[in-house]
Amino acid sequence: MANRPKRSGLCLLAGFTLAVLLQCEIQSASANETDTGAVSERFVSLIREFQKRVVDANALVSSEAPVESKPAAQSTWKPGSAKGPYYVDFRARTAASWGHAFVWFGKTSERAVEVAGLTPAGDTLPYVLGHVMWVPSETGASYGDLDPQYLTASYRVYLDEPDAKRVFAYIKKLQASSPVWNAETSNCTSFIGSIADFMGLKVPLRWKRPEDYVNSLKTMNDGRPIVHLSSEQ
Repeated sequence: MANRPKRSGLCLLAGFTLAVLLQCEIQSASANETDTGAVSERFVSLIREFQKRVVDANALVSSEAPVESKPAAQSTWKPGSAKGPYYVDFRARTAASWGHAFVWFGKTSERAVEVAGLTPAGDTLPYVLGHVMWVPSETGASYGDLDPQYLTASYRVYLDEPDAKRVFAYIKKLQASSPVWNAETSNCTSFIGSIADFMGLKVPLRWKRPEDYVNSLKTMNDGRPIVHLSSEQ
């Protein structure tokens, strides 16, 4: 455990070095290639290679991450209780590299859903930079969040109306207070984990792939479908 800060720093340094090399390679490719399509293909290849190295570095860090000490608030659930008319659905979907975790929330009787998640604002460059620094974030729906063909994991929890009002208000507050994204510290899994923690659910470590995170969240809570918030929350 004592090696984690050192390894984390090395990963950040490596990410920065890769970002610099990436920029140099792009400039070199642009200077030497006269064909626009070739430059574009070279750029895509460099981005994919960089993302792969970042994923490997993050995996090394996550393997040594300490268990988070923040205690989760306790919720109550009685088997056989009726499902509430409101829900929060913890979801994961595919993405170009790592995947993405987010939540749907709303009322069961309505088709419209609200979406909340934490992503870097913009396209590839903010995502790359977000592995070595904080970048501006977006907290609403992103591409693919509403498309079932991209879904890889889901864990839906039902709430009654009073509890739903409190949870939905918390989600809105979390969206408003999450201005930045970073791959290690302020990422999509930590975002939905904050929601789960507020609801009194047991929460996995945030250094997991989104699909694994949502599946672990469901397993750790025995897949229970109903949550009642305690009076202290």
